[in-house]
Amino acid sequence: MSYIDGFVAAVSSDKKDAYLAHAKLAGGIFKEYGAIKIIETWGDDVPDGTLTSFPLAVKAKENETVVLSFVFWPSKAVRDEAWQKVMEDPRMQNEENPMPFDGKRMIYGGFESILEL
Repeated sequence: MSYIDGFVAAVSSDKKDAYLAHAKLAGGIFKEYGAIKIIETWGDDVPDGTLTSFPLAVKAKENETVVLSFVFWPSKAVRDEAWQKVMEDPRMQNEENPMPFDGKRMIYGGFESILEL
């Protein structure tokens, strides 16, 4: 089964185009190093919560939209090998491809796929 990296971040709502450009470049790099598929989503129906919610988790401000992203890999081994190369790639450096969001509030992690239908 595949291995999946997931990301949640808050992006200034007026920076959607900048975010998409950043994601296209980064996604292309991930695919060069073995990713199978990239999915980027822009929050459309993401309710605020009082105890838990996506907006709370990333401390989204009133003028920000929550994004949810996935990188699908054929295996954790491929992902682990690729991840270091991705982070060292000059195109992923902040000077070349600055993140149009506050990376300190981004949540990310790797997930073992346990069911695929």
